[in-house]
Amino acid sequence: MAQRSQFVDYVKINCKSGNGGSGSSHFYRDRQTTKGGPDGGDGGRGGHIIVRGDKNLWTLLEFRFKKHIKADHGTSGSGKDACGAKGEDVYLDVPIGTIVKDGETGEFMFEISEHGQEGILVEGGMGGLGNIHFKSSTNQAPRYAQPGKLGDEEWRILELKLLADVGLVGFPNAGKSTLLSVISAAKPKIADYAFTTLTPNLGIVKYRDHRSFVMADIPGIIEGAAEGKGIGHRFLRHIERNSSLLFLVPADADDVKKEYEILLNELKKFNPELLDKKRILAISKIDMLDEQMISEMKEELPKGIRTIFFSSVAQQGLTELKDMLWEQLTEEME
Repeated sequence: MAQRSQFVDYVKINCKSGNGGSGSSHFYRDRQTTKGGPDGGDGGRGGHIIVRGDKNLWTLLEFRFKKHIKADHGTSGSGKDACGAKGEDVYLDVPIGTIVKDGETGEFMFEISEHGQEGILVEGGMGGLGNIHFKSSTNQAPRYAQPGKLGDEEWRILELKLLADVGLVGFPNAGKSTLLSVISAAKPKIADYAFTTLTPNLGIVKYRDHRSFVMADIPGIIEGAAEGKGIGHRFLRHIERNSSLLFLVPADADDVKKEYEILLNELKKFNPELLDKKRILAISKIDMLDEQMISEMKEELPKGIRTIFFSSVAQQGLTELKDMLWEQLTEEME
């Protein structure tokens, strides 16, 4: 259970950038010069708060208990046109697939999609200009300099989208977790009640000739998930980064075609672009059917989509399922 609680894919954090340092209103002085000209340097910039992609991370757990992030202030300028030091920037390492939104409006700002990619959450305040910038023909000895600009304090939302080659889509109890546990080394929680899976699970599926692909078990979607019903709506965004989608409908469903269409409709309402992804319809739990029942069910399946029958428990059709998935993934790469 402890391992399960380590997956965090949504946090809201308070970010306060550093103030800019004040410009200097200094005048040049030395043993020979008692009334030199202005030589005040600029203040240093306040520290930014920056997110940076890290391919080795898979959760936003670090920010669950670290809600307030604060950057250093810039220092003031000084004489001899010396600029103040800038405040140290704060870097927040996040998993690839993290999207950043405005904490007040929920408006999308940017997405971290590559290792090492950076994005500024909140900019530090600009340093003030020193009095050297205000010298003119009519004002040879300006005695003022700019104060530094104050940093900003903003709330930011970080949301994580998991990256997997295949995303499992289905109602609760469709057999997604069982399939993942059988064809990969993942050990998701499995039980005979709805919403057993409360967090996405990733598994590496080994294929022929030492090849492999990543499969994600997304928590069960229910009708109305796109409007916020159930828990599936919290995880619909993870499907956006999957190359292919594997729709699972159990053989004991009242109406396989209708169940598939409901799932498809939920994805469409959430993001119509999801329908552009390659998809396969897999009928699970066929160990409960005989050949005649399977033959009759094939006649009622939706048209225009690849279909396959399998049973995780009875180890039926799993090799054929992996072959079909690999073929589809290869088509995507090409």
